[in-house]
Amino acid sequence: MVVEERIYTLAPMSAGGFLKLVEEEGFAVQTEHLGTPLGYFQTEFGPQNQIVHLWAYRDLQDRAERRAALVADPRWQAFRPKLKPFLVSQENKLLIPARFAPVER
Repeated sequence: MVVEERIYTLAPMSAGGFLKLVEEEGFAVQTEHLGTPLGYFQTEFGPQNQIVHLWAYRDLQDRAERRAALVADPRWQAFRPKLKPFLVSQENKLLIPARFAPVER
């Protein structure tokens, strides 16, 4: 298993609008292709104005296939530009769970 961590840093005071937009227009198509996330979070302490979400995949090929299907979906293509006004930066990390402490799925 691999876990993708996606961190979006947003313009100050825009997290509520970002989350509302994702909930109303993006989350359904995203989960249709990527499955249920391990978590979708808003920061409270530390760096502010960040949204962090975690997605689990069997392996890198599984991730590539699911992400390609999402990117090809016309609904996602129409949705993505709506996020741009909120975004300051984006960071992605690929995490490999330690053998002795696997992620529960």
